[in-house]
Amino acid sequence: MPVKSDREYRSMTMAAVEGEEYKVSGYATTFDDPYVLYEDKDLIFREIIDHDALRDADMSDVIMQYDHEGRVFARTSNNTLTVGPDAHGLAMSADLGGTSIGRGLFEEIKGGYTTKMSWGFTVNRERDEWKSETAPDGRQLETRIIHSVRKVYDVSAVSLPANDATEISARNLADGVIERVKAERLEALELRRRKMLLEDWTK
Repeated sequence: MPVKSDREYRSMTMAAVEGEEYKVSGYATTFDDPYVLYEDKDLIFREIIDHDALRDADMSDVIMQYDHEGRVFARTSNNTLTVGPDAHGLAMSADLGGTSIGRGLFEEIKGGYTTKMSWGFTVNRERDEWKSETAPDGRQLETRIIHSVRKVYDVSAVSLPANDATEISARNLADGVIERVKAERLEALELRRRKMLLEDWTK
């Protein structure tokens, strides 16, 4: 799956609409709902999309593809794709009946062969909020709150149960956080070492 370095990708689910021929629907994201993007033995990295994050987002010509590449199955500019925020999240609905390959994709989704979708977007990083705390298991818990999405590019049906693009994007974003956590831990260890030396010296 191609990954454009200036975009972020997140994985969600979609399904065929019962009783509607060639219609699929789902949510590209949910609002105010923390989800884990990355974790290891020291760190949990999670994210929250604020309920106002899409207020000023550019959704002027969003397309639906397969694995973020190739043929376009639906798009907002010809009214075969609807993408917009509601109280729950960013909802999407697509009519895949316009092309033979679109109808084939619908049958894959209806049959449960393809159930995941991903969306590509960029954010206003200067509006991001970060919270650091300790998780109940002692790991460092870093929470990124996205307050402003700049542009939504696409929603795509994806072939993998877990979207590699999501994992890559999350890890790239988490790398800076991981380095900061390591530096903070080293600093804390050094402070404890100096305190122990000082206590030994004053005995």
